[in-house]
Amino acid sequence: MTAPLDVQAIRAQFPVLDQAVNGRPLAYLDNAASSQRPQAVLDALMAYYTHDHANIHRGVHTLSQRATEAYERARIRVQGFMGAARAEEIVFTRGTTEALNLICESFAADRVGEGDEILITAMEHHANLVPWQQLCARKGAKLVVAPIFDDGALDIETFEALISPRTKLAAFAHASNALGTVNPIERMIAACKAADVPVVLDGAQWMPHGPVDVQALGCDFYVFSSHKVYGPTGVGVLYGRYDLLAAMRPYQFGGDMIETVTFEGTTFTAPPARFEAGTPNIAGTIGLAAALDWFEGLGFDAVAAYEAELLAYGTRQIGAVEGVRLIGTAPEKVSVISFVMDGVHPSDLGTLLDQQGVAVRTGHHCAEPLMHRLGVPGTARASFACYNTAAEVDQLVEALEKARRLFL
Repeated sequence: MTAPLDVQAIRAQFPVLDQAVNGRPLAYLDNAASSQRPQAVLDALMAYYTHDHANIHRGVHTLSQRATEAYERARIRVQGFMGAARAEEIVFTRGTTEALNLICESFAADRVGEGDEILITAMEHHANLVPWQQLCARKGAKLVVAPIFDDGALDIETFEALISPRTKLAAFAHASNALGTVNPIERMIAACKAADVPVVLDGAQWMPHGPVDVQALGCDFYVFSSHKVYGPTGVGVLYGRYDLLAAMRPYQFGGDMIETVTFEGTTFTAPPARFEAGTPNIAGTIGLAAALDWFEGLGFDAVAAYEAELLAYGTRQIGAVEGVRLIGTAPEKVSVISFVMDGVHPSDLGTLLDQQGVAVRTGHHCAEPLMHRLGVPGTARASFACYNTAAEVDQLVEALEKARRLFL
């Protein structure tokens, strides 16, 4: 039997949570945008900058060697967390957005031509929509959008039916950032693979809730961001099958990604260095490894059980507030609750909640077409991490009641 999380002990590891905002205890419920950092990550960053900082890969002196070793250990750590076959399949980027743009320009641009199609879903974040949209416009291809049901769940049968000989790529979220919907990715990948369609998975919203096994999934690419999984900002991960990475063109050009350079021409190194031009976010990458160590130490089953309990409680309590309507009630969700309040713009609601110490995200959540599909200008979104509590849900509900009375 999985031991339950000691949530108070976890909270004590996050200095940022121990503060008041507008005279009220901070209830940080904006984790889908960015989680907070535990002390273990802050310590890893400080240790690097205090003792080991130097540029990597190019130095023979001791500090450079130590920094290089720590950076490459981080790659191996991510490999293990994702179940990749080899460390060379892990490319460090600035975030999920850059990783998706890299795939678009270095992989998809050479596969997609006039009359071809790229398949996405109606719930995608702009970062997993706009690059494909722009590529289609440039190439004379078509962006095909699989629909969702009113509860935010994917219409999986229509998704499967939209796969055709013209489909050159499918890109979809593991979990929706705006609604929390968890997609049936195993079935989606299987359908794509049966038609020999490469698959790109946006895992930015899934990875804070547990690891993946990319080999077991059979996806071709999987991307996520450090800052959503308790790590530093400015670091992302692109997993790609090595045979695909080895055949892809570089995305950027500069130092440390070349093999030889003359004025007549240049040859490039093998992956992953081919895609990591220039000095990377060394400290952030080391911090990401520390975050994954910390996260795994909690026990993924315990985290999943606790977050499911918190999601269920939050769904009941928030949904019971008069005038509040939940947006996105699919059966399978990560711990995200989107909602609207009658007569109150989401941005105004977010400001009122902040006055009560409650931090939520408001707006279209970089998923404007999804908001159009659901018939709302935007939502307020409460998103929970393993350090959040039922008391914070109660603080949110109390703030919602005050907002409702104010606008009656």
